[in-house]
Amino acid sequence: MQPTRNRPFLSIAIASGKGGVGKTNVAVNLSVALARLERHVMLFDADLGLANADLMLGLRPTKTLHDLVAGRVEHLEEILLPGPDGLLLVPSASGIGSMANLTPAEHLGLIRAFSSYDKPLDVLVVDTAAGVNDAVTSFCKAVQQVFVVVCDEPASLTDAYALIKVLHQDHGIRRFRVICNMLRDGDSGQRLMRKLMSVCTNYLPDVVLESAAMIPADDKLRLAVQKRQPVVSLYPGSPSARAFTDLARWIDTAHTSTQDVGGIGFFIERLLQGAG
Repeated sequence: MQPTRNRPFLSIAIASGKGGVGKTNVAVNLSVALARLERHVMLFDADLGLANADLMLGLRPTKTLHDLVAGRVEHLEEILLPGPDGLLLVPSASGIGSMANLTPAEHLGLIRAFSSYDKPLDVLVVDTAAGVNDAVTSFCKAVQQVFVVVCDEPASLTDAYALIKVLHQDHGIRRFRVICNMLRDGDSGQRLMRKLMSVCTNYLPDVVLESAAMIPADDKLRLAVQKRQPVVSLYPGSPSARAFTDLARWIDTAHTSTQDVGGIGFFIERLLQGAG
């Protein structure tokens, strides 16, 4: 893989209003799909209580973000796990309640560890926890783009709206990209988007929603999860894998602005500023 030094760095968060909508599956497969485009991609498992991206990638971490925060390791490279197609995983673990609880020394150590990472990096994908808490809002404020995962269930729609409302009204985030996941037919995603856009238009008129992807329900995806492999790697021709690949290409093509400068160290500084 050749370094892509001239490409602007992109940081995105994958969030959801509730659990059970396939958020981590989206984060994992999107990250691998981006890596398959020969981009340098890092997946940050930021579900600080229920981290499981490593399981979906078939990886076994011996050190995690918790070791970095606690000072047991000094460099980001010491905890990174190599995944498919050159993807790098920052594994998390339970035991970190919120970035807002870090001491000043832990803040500084985390910034130094991430800022010292000097390898080529094009995309940082942050898999947040489900719902709305201090850690989720901090991660969403620190990235350049927020993707919200929803599925065709009333609770998912309601909770996605609640997440968007909090991030907009309390934290000033105005633009959201929506990934409709686990769709049973071709029309359900469009109906879901219309419902979400309607309620946001009525109650959050300043919010801009953009439909990013329609991911179909797929038996091959279930099989890939059981085998602890990304569907884009194991079954690249399956409907869900093709949808993830299309999403990755769309993100890669659309991200041409260089207005957002900096890299992963700048992301961490913004993260900790927002959590303080």
